[in-house]
Amino acid sequence: MPAINTNGEVDCFKAELSLSDFKTFSDYIYSEFGIKMPEIKRIMLQGRLLKRIRELKMTSYSEYKNYFFSPEGQKNELYNFLSVITTNKTDFFREPVHFDFLSKEVLPQFVAKGGRNIKIWSAACSSGEELYTISIVLNEFIERNPQLSFSLLGTDISSNVLDKAVHGVYGEKSIEGIPLMLKKKYFLKSKDRKKAMVRVTPQLQKNISLKYLNLMDAVYDITEKYDVIFCRNVLIYFDRETQEKVINKLCRHLADGGYLFIGHSESMANMSVPLTNIQPTIFKKI
Repeated sequence: MPAINTNGEVDCFKAELSLSDFKTFSDYIYSEFGIKMPEIKRIMLQGRLLKRIRELKMTSYSEYKNYFFSPEGQKNELYNFLSVITTNKTDFFREPVHFDFLSKEVLPQFVAKGGRNIKIWSAACSSGEELYTISIVLNEFIERNPQLSFSLLGTDISSNVLDKAVHGVYGEKSIEGIPLMLKKKYFLKSKDRKKAMVRVTPQLQKNISLKYLNLMDAVYDITEKYDVIFCRNVLIYFDRETQEKVINKLCRHLADGGYLFIGHSESMANMSVPLTNIQPTIFKKI
């Protein structure tokens, strides 16, 4: 029996996610989303599911499991479950060497070859910080090269973080590391100064589209070829075989000579992929 506190809530220090229930969840997570969840992460998953159990006024992890795998649960709870299990750690200008390379190498090369509209895909855009950082880089470049235009696609497995990306509203602390000139240019402060929030300008949101996409899908619902794809800090959740499959699927939507960026903690060493390494974590389609 789970422990219940005086408020009728599951006691997070005593209620436990059983090993068998954990295995049911972890097998599902791997088969559907390719995310590795070894047994050492059982306590982590237990803690993350607790909030949903409380919100649903349930009394045990088994009750939540039975609900989640029911037809009703698969229809109504899947997006909440995804938000619980995925880590959406992201920042503006995270891993800045990529944005320097985009500004100083990729964009000038594209213009020099007569390119007019560059297409970029952020394949795990989370709550939008990466996507809007790319938009800042592009807008700054276009001021000096007005012949260039762009389109940006952001996709993610979590509808909750996509909603945040659509609205483009963030805490002021999240933009502290951005140069003052760019903050003034591309972010609007909330009129309610008690909230300490900022919103990206309409200029940053122009030419951006967002959609749900599971990188584990056999075929991606995308028709475009992209000149640049960012897929950073998501491969680390997959095993090696799944990583290679995902990279090859991304490459189907990468234009010849296009660039792929991965996270600094990720590697594609010894993978059979149509890419050549330009510098650490930056690849070009051959």
